[in-house]
Amino acid sequence: MSPALDTTTDPASGAPAPVLSYGPVVLSVPGRPVDLQVRVSAPATGTGLPVVLFSHGHGASNNLSSLNGYAPLVDLWAAAGFVVVQPTHLSSRTLSRRLADAPGAPFFWRSRAEDMSHVLDRLDEIESAVPGLAGRVDRDRTAVAGHSLGGHTAALLLGARTTDPDDGSEVDLADPRIKAGVLLAAPGRGGDVLNGWMAEQVPFFHATDFSAMTPPVLVVAGDKDDSRHFTDVGPDWHADPYRLAPAPKTLLTLFDAGHLLGGISGYDAAETTDENPGRVAALARVTSAYLCAQFRCGTHDWREECETLTSGRNPVGRVEFK
Repeated sequence: MSPALDTTTDPASGAPAPVLSYGPVVLSVPGRPVDLQVRVSAPATGTGLPVVLFSHGHGASNNLSSLNGYAPLVDLWAAAGFVVVQPTHLSSRTLSRRLADAPGAPFFWRSRAEDMSHVLDRLDEIESAVPGLAGRVDRDRTAVAGHSLGGHTAALLLGARTTDPDDGSEVDLADPRIKAGVLLAAPGRGGDVLNGWMAEQVPFFHATDFSAMTPPVLVVAGDKDDSRHFTDVGPDWHADPYRLAPAPKTLLTLFDAGHLLGGISGYDAAETTDENPGRVAALARVTSAYLCAQFRCGTHDWREECETLTSGRNPVGRVEFK
């Protein structure tokens, strides 16, 4: 497949920034029931580019929860100077009929995190497969981001623990090659607060422990994201990864944002209840600036973006630090 060239806007400068998107890169992984397919998006120019591994959510749409989703956010991250790698996890609707009876179905919570470590193991192969990317990637500056169930995946890779519901053992899937993270509408704590009608379907949520999630992480929550199918705590549940993990952590609360945070999963997606392209653009700017602050890259000013986000007559959200 030839790389697709798109012109989007650098979220920091506002200038047009050509972005290359290539996929699928197909990786055969021993023991995985199907090949691991990934999409890679990157700026058309530049070197020393940091890497963002992105874990999609579960979702009901066929392709939004796959390597083909989340373009509204991924395109802007690539325009800002990041190489974004998106795997199709086994939980994707594109695979669900084929894998309905596979071990770990339907959520494949452990496999999702393992996918990301496989990507890092074979980053040289992925880089070589994408035309024009070889020699431009900085493997020492790697972050993970994830939305919804993908936020849970990202948290595990950043050091959060859970208990395997099948055998009661503690699960540690942390990958030390990942230096920072962005959790977007991620699940919060387990225990008794998981009392919604979906709670029994996600036993791996029940013992989530954020106390060992030590790297710098930006937690993003919408103040209208009320996940009553899991809990009656309300939107504040999605702030738990910030409150229950050790510093340094940052919490970005987006005003009037639902679970899709303005529409990050796909352009004009029907399930977006709070469609707001301006909110998505602001989220891209702030997350890009945050990651640049962690990796000391580019000219994105993290504090300036926070000030822009939270000031004026119509602030987009609020930011808390610890």
